[in-house]
Amino acid sequence: MEWNRQGCYPYNPNRIPPVMDGFVAPGGKRSYEDFARQVPENLRPILDSVRQFCLSLGPNVVEDVRMHRVVFGKTMTFRWFADVEPESGGILIKVQRSRKEPAQTFRVENSQDVAEFGDIIRQAWEQIT
Repeated sequence: MEWNRQGCYPYNPNRIPPVMDGFVAPGGKRSYEDFARQVPENLRPILDSVRQFCLSLGPNVVEDVRMHRVVFGKTMTFRWFADVEPESGGILIKVQRSRKEPAQTFRVENSQDVAEFGDIIRQAWEQIT
């Protein structure tokens, strides 16, 4: 295929874009299992604990797996209350209680910390609208 004058390929509705293995799962959404595979082995139990805690808050919790983090929100409006991102040595969690307040950020380094910060996450889930 030749370049056009604007320096890009001409539109071709039959052209199938190349697949980027490991970049995005087929269908456009990543699964949690795909995401967890890229997390260091020592952080997976902590990440799983945070995930299980967030999902246990209620039936209206929605999980959105993104490229480098997992975001938890409420139902269709998807007001997020927890943003979970693995980093070296721990899990960074941002907690949002409302859109008017700045997010609280804390670092979880072991599974015991999950229980310690659980009340903060629960309050954010209850307060987010």
